[in-house]
This record gives sequence, C-alpha cells and structure tokens, in this order.
Amino acid sequence: MLGYYIDLALGSLKRNPVLTALMVLAIGLGIGASMTTLTVFHLLSGDPLPGRSGTLFHPQLDPKPPEPHELPHQLTYVDAMNLWQAHRADRQAIMAGGNVKAKGTDAGARAMSLHALATTADFFPMFGVSFIHGSSWTSADDLGKARVAVLSRSAYERLFHGRDGLGQPIRVGKWDFRVVGVIEDWRPAPHFYELDRESYGEGDDVFIPFLASRDLADLQITGYSLDCFGSTTDDTHLENQPCLWLNFWVELGTPAKARGYRDFLANYSREQQAQGRFTYTGPPHIALPDVMQWLDQNGVVPSDVRLKAWIAFGFLLVCLMNTAGLLLAKFLQRTTDISVRRALGASRRQIFFQCLVEAATVGLAGGVLGLLLAWLGLWGIRQSPAEYAGLAHLDVATFAATFVLSIAASLCAGWLPAWRACHIAPALQLKTI
Repeated sequence: MLGYYIDLALGSLKRNPVLTALMVLAIGLGIGASMTTLTVFHLLSGDPLPGRSGTLFHPQLDPKPPEPHELPHQLTYVDAMNLWQAHRADRQAIMAGGNVKAKGTDAGARAMSLHALATTADFFPMFGVSFIHGSSWTSADDLGKARVAVLSRSAYERLFHGRDGLGQPIRVGKWDFRVVGVIEDWRPAPHFYELDRESYGEGDDVFIPFLASRDLADLQITGYSLDCFGSTTDDTHLENQPCLWLNFWVELGTPAKARGYRDFLANYSREQQAQGRFTYTGPPHIALPDVMQWLDQNGVVPSDVRLKAWIAFGFLLVCLMNTAGLLLAKFLQRTTDISVRRALGASRRQIFFQCLVEAATVGLAGGVLGLLLAWLGLWGIRQSPAEYAGLAHLDVATFAATFVLSIAASLCAGWLPAWRACHIAPALQLKTI
C-alpha cells in the first residue's frame, strides 16, 4: 500500500511542477538555514569529552584582596602545588601553556614554533588522551623533573619526517627532552581546560613535565593569562608571586567524592584565611564546576551563534507555514479525485495517509536541497575569520538529522491540509461532475 501511495504522490507532484518546485524550495531553504546554524551551535555547545565531563572538575579559590571581583579562573603556584600535593582527587593535573621553539637534534634541523603544555602525568589518563606510540611519563618523572616529552602526531611528523623518534631527543628552547610517547592530535572543542587560549583554536603539540619546565632557564611557560595582585617583584619566577596563572583540573569519580573535595577546598580556604594569605573575611570563596558548568559559566558559546540559531528556526517556521498553504491549495484542487476515491470505498484514514505520504515526499526532496544548502553555508563559515570556522563540517549525525528534520517538518506542514482533504464531502463534489 505504501508503494501505491508513493506512486500517487509522484504522479501528483509531476502534474504541477511549478507548485512542487515552490514547496521543495521553501522546505530546502528552511532546512538549509536551520541545519547550518544548528551544526555550528552543536559544535560550539557540545560536550568536549562525552562520558568523562561529569567527573572532571575545575577547583576555584580566591586569594585576591577583598574587593569586588569574580571568583578567579586560575590558581597561584602556591595554591596549585598545595592542592596537587594533597592528593585528594582520583587524578589531578596542573597545566600552563605557551608557544616554544622546538626542533629535532639532527644537524641542520630548523626550529619551528609549537604550542607546549607543561602539565603533570595524570593529564593523559584523566582526559582520555589516546597514545599511538609509547606512553606518558610517570608521577616519579614529575617529582624528578625528568626532561621527557610527549608529542602530538602532527608535531611528531614535522620533527622526525617519518623516522622513528620514540626515545630520541628534541630541542625545546635550549634544552633536550627525550620523546617517550606520541598521541593522536587532540583538540577538544572548546579547549575547556585552558580557556585563556582561543577556545576553538589549534591543539597542543608538545607536552612536558610541569616541574621540569619551571626548573629550566628560558623555558618558563606561564600560560597566556597572568593576573598579578598585591605586592610583586620583578623576578620572572612566579613560584612565590601573588599571581594567578595556572589551570588545575581534578577527576572525581562519584558525587560523594565531589562533595568531599568541595569540603576539602572549603577547609583549605579557611586555613589560608587563618594564615593571612587569603585576606577576605566570611565564608570561603570557592567553587567546583564540572566541565559543562565551567563552559556555561564562561559563556563559551558566542551570543551571536545563539541568536542566529533562533533566527534560522524562525525562518524554518515561516517556510513551513508557506508550505502548509501550498499543500492546502494543492489538495483542495484535487477535491474531485479525492471524492471519487471516497466513493469507491477509500476511508478518511486512507486519504489522510495518502496526503501525508505526498507531503513526506516533498520533504524528502526538500531535504536533499537543504543538505546542499547546508554544505554551502558551512563552506562559507569555514572561509570566515571566526576561531571556530575550521570546525564547521557536516558529519554523519548531521547528515541523518537533515533528512529526519525535513521529513518531520513536511509532515507537520502537511497535517492540517491532509486533515482538511480527508474531510471533503464526496457527495457534494460528485454532484458537479
């Protein structure tokens, strides 16, 4: 029966190609606009680490003087080291990023600018980073300030040009680091763990132990954000300076552990108040947002993207209303055909289903057009200077969602016209034949 209804729908659409083209165009334009903005919105607001983000938390403390300000996003060196050395989380990682000059140690090798992340050994298992060669360094390497490095795949290929570089040295700044592991290019979008960088920029290239980076002259990686307060000196070393510059993340596997860690932060803050390091009074200024709360707190999704998404869906609604009007006009033009079918025994339900199949056929054609328009719209976004432009691509889920949305939209547009068509009184129409 469905095949018969599809044949009827195709025949009906062919008999009035202009009206059919207008309906397909209306659906296609609405679907193309909405899927373009929805794809971008999904990329920017999606979970950067599905399945893990609910157990990853960003501790926040307030060491600044008691004046109006938001809770700082980063930690001082003293606070980060105190939390790290307390070992109150399942896993924990200090991190600071910056650009460095790196090269292979072969004669004639040229230095290239790479992004380095100074961090601790738990970074890789905590964030689920996949290794393709070797492995991470160990906690003992952290404490021993070992000069070891993990490279991204692209940095590994650029530095070693296809040769086996595992166990080989690279020069970072003026120091040699031994390569112990290579990871897949890791670029979570957004860069939730280091929002002082571009949220949707390139990934990290070189990973080295944090304490080793602090122990080497000319390799003082301090991140992109440095917020100093109170009395500071001209010393370039930040270990004893009242400066916020370190990112710190912890993994807490259960809600009970998260509550326990929040209590630990509160007690730590009270201790620092008692010692005079934290100079405000009253209850501790602390927070422990997880990944998605952290992104929402920082307003990572640009407001113009949200606005464009609403505008696009408003445009889709207008297109659906126009399509509904065209379908109603089309179905009412066929009152004689519908009356004859009713007289021959077709039920209202069959007429209603036949009309919906025709509307779905229009939606399917509109989905093909909408997919092409969405692809064109995303190509245009990739040519823009926005930092998230390179992420604007259609994926399998978006491809499938385009057709689901187009057919669902056409069924919604066709429901009222189909209901009107199936309630046509056949006796009144047959009298005029």
